[in-house]
Amino acid sequence: MADVFSKSKRSEIMRKIRSKNTKLDRSMAKVLKKSRLSFKQYPKIFGNPDFLVKNQIAVFCDSSFWHGREWKRLKQKLAKGYNSKYWVSHIAKNRKRDQTVNRRLRKEGYVVVRFWDSDVYKRPDWCLNEIKKLL
Repeated sequence: MADVFSKSKRSEIMRKIRSKNTKLDRSMAKVLKKSRLSFKQYPKIFGNPDFLVKNQIAVFCDSSFWHGREWKRLKQKLAKGYNSKYWVSHIAKNRKRDQTVNRRLRKEGYVVVRFWDSDVYKRPDWCLNEIKKLL
């Protein structure tokens, strides 16, 4: 299946994708501010978590696409699309990196929690309760 956009248009679209101050991160920040828990956004620790709550809980807000939610199904879908080898490899590497980051942060004494985008948007109170349970 060919890409519906020209190479230059696709490049322009991809350049606009950011890793910081995303709508997802802003939504989680709002939840954390409302809770009055102390947190740092984008702390300078290994793995670059989105938040560090009470200096002990590393919180990652993961996009379903970029972090491979429902990986088997997503992988099959990507395999049918444009530039499939690149995308399957790219997301597989992201998933592997996430596992490496989780292991290392836990080894360093942090508690690691990852939330999917849909949970942050649709169930923010649940996300907050999960963090509070870990405290």
